[in-house]
Amino acid sequence: MVPEVLSQAEIDALLKALAAGEVDVAAIAREEVRKIKEYDFRRPDKFSKDQLRAIQMIFENFSRQLTTALSTQVRSVVQASVASVDQITYQEFTRSLLSPTAIYVLEVYPLEGNAILEINPALVFAIIDRLLGGKGEPLRKARELTDIERSVMERVAMRILELLEESWTNIAELRFRIDSMESNPSFVQIAPGTDMVLLVTMKIQVGQAEGMMNFCMPYFVIEPIVDKLSSRYWFAASIKRLPPETREELRRKVERLKIPISVELGRTRLMLSEVMEMQVGDVIKLDVRADEPALLRVGSRPKFRVAVGSSRGRYAVQVVEPVSEEELEEADRR
Repeated sequence: MVPEVLSQAEIDALLKALAAGEVDVAAIAREEVRKIKEYDFRRPDKFSKDQLRAIQMIFENFSRQLTTALSTQVRSVVQASVASVDQITYQEFTRSLLSPTAIYVLEVYPLEGNAILEINPALVFAIIDRLLGGKGEPLRKARELTDIERSVMERVAMRILELLEESWTNIAELRFRIDSMESNPSFVQIAPGTDMVLLVTMKIQVGQAEGMMNFCMPYFVIEPIVDKLSSRYWFAASIKRLPPETREELRRKVERLKIPISVELGRTRLMLSEVMEMQVGDVIKLDVRADEPALLRVGSRPKFRVAVGSSRGRYAVQVVEPVSEEELEEADRR
């Protein structure tokens, strides 16, 4: 875990407080407790932070398209945004749903298995009311949809799936088809209850009505393309779809960017009292050997391992090897 770095002003204020006796160093030392990260083996993390970020970007793009398309379709002001991207068990997901609600079981081509698109009843009835000429007011008490209402809402759901397909294009060519529609979450079993699923919750406002829309996909369904779920892959695919002249202009601008580079020789942990007692000439022992490569960071992200030396009278480093993808993912999880 990367420690928080204090600014010079914060350090000066802390030293001043210590000198004035306002901070009890001994009390701080007694209160120091080793932080232990909890891990629930019943809910193993399937997606890394970078993969969740890529999914976040996919659905943020989807929310922008949905805002425009749904506004046109229902002839009302629509606002859509991503509320959360999470990984939970399938049982936790189904237990969180209302009953009745609008649950669309989806076939996902070319992947094996099903996904779920769930739309909150308050949102469903507001959309139907707008499409049938009303003001878009939700029902006070949720109920199951009639056959006519199902038919009306299915056209909206199909349009939503078209936009969803476009949003996934940078990662994979997916096709979503409605397999069935249910109103009771207990009747929908697309995965074992203990299996981990990807859950994306979106907040949607249609006129004065507001509700949530959930997209759920089991991990075993999305697993064949999970390696492509990275923010770098998403950006690279986005750039490839741009016209050649636009890509060239972006390349020139990126090449002129100035990025801070720093070399981390090593780390250690000291008591605040030890820092206060330090004198000129004291030696601080780091957590690495003198002959081990140092870590070069581009911005705040570790990128290369380097050998430290000198060149023309200045300190210099020589790149030894790049930091592996596994180490980068481990750094993201910290």
